[in-house]
Amino acid sequence: MRILKELNLSSDFILQDIKEHPLTANQLKELHNISGSYEALFSKRAKLYKEMGLKNANLQERDFKHYILEHYTFLKRPVIVFDDLIFIGNSKKVIDEAKHCIT
Repeated sequence: MRILKELNLSSDFILQDIKEHPLTANQLKELHNISGSYEALFSKRAKLYKEMGLKNANLQERDFKHYILEHYTFLKRPVIVFDDLIFIGNSKKVIDEAKHCIT
């Protein structure tokens, strides 16, 4: 919520609660097409990542895709798509870049 307030998004943006409405395979493919990889969209900070022992696994792109579709916590958030740009994650640098491009 803090990031949403900081970005001050207009009503033109569509917010999707991925807990209530999980990403579809097509939506994830679109995000992949913009970002260039599933790994870039994958959160290695997710609790399940450690619990499932994935840290020690040799994950490939298909694995990142599978886990993101399997459980919403594997998607690095927020993901902001603006025109042909994508901003992934909540680091200060990413949020500042998004603010600069969106406003």
